[in-house]
Amino acid sequence: MTEYDRPVTEDELHAYVDGELPDDRREAVTAWLASHTDAAGIVAAWRTQADDIRARYGAVAHEPIPERLQLDRILAADRGARPGGRRFTAMAAAAVFAAFIAGGGAGWFAHGAAVKKPSAFDAITADALEAYRLYVVEVRHPVEVPGSEQAHLRQWLSKRVGYELSLPDLSSLGLKLVGGRLLPGPSGAAAFYMYEGPSGERYTIYCAKAAQPATALRFKSGARDAAFTWVDDKVGYVVSGPSDRDKLESVAKNVYDQVDKGAAKKG
Repeated sequence: MTEYDRPVTEDELHAYVDGELPDDRREAVTAWLASHTDAAGIVAAWRTQADDIRARYGAVAHEPIPERLQLDRILAADRGARPGGRRFTAMAAAAVFAAFIAGGGAGWFAHGAAVKKPSAFDAITADALEAYRLYVVEVRHPVEVPGSEQAHLRQWLSKRVGYELSLPDLSSLGLKLVGGRLLPGPSGAAAFYMYEGPSGERYTIYCAKAAQPATALRFKSGARDAAFTWVDDKVGYVVSGPSDRDKLESVAKNVYDQVDKGAAKKG
């Protein structure tokens, strides 16, 4: 049984979200999610929730333990107390709790309680960035349909996602269309286009159905990549690329203008 044929397990889905799957198996799981939209929506929600937990509680693991909860001070204060006494038990529990917080347990303590339910738009952004990170490093198979077959690519993806798509022309920015592929989205199929610059830098456009009718441009940054996102006519767009905000913003606004003009022509 090949990696693609092997059934996808729930443990693998969690590992997929955590980025712990081998590259070959990760590609197989991505392909499986493209035809299992319910599971894809769950995976997107897990990823968004994990990002929220890290953003909200990640810094706690690096904070110093308060003096009143440092174990050596607790033991010094309780020297001579009976091991079974109330004060010793309570303070020992406080020390364990302090160690729990220092080890990053606060995020799990808050799991399901303090983290807000991720929106569908958050899921679109998370999926888009995950796709960018997965395929931007591919050399032989970054796309399913090459950019030389633009007409076929546009027609095929438009049919699969259920709405008319356009392929933005980014040649004025020195970017050439590499091609595109079909991916799973939070509420159905999603379209994914890749562009490449003269120095090998790559940018992607991810399109998926969204609940909101429209939003303004939003920016999401990461350590090595970033994205501009927006919704137009209930379709979410995410333009991802290297974390050079000025260049990425130029690409995103170019795409935004072309999408807007295309919608005006159809209207």
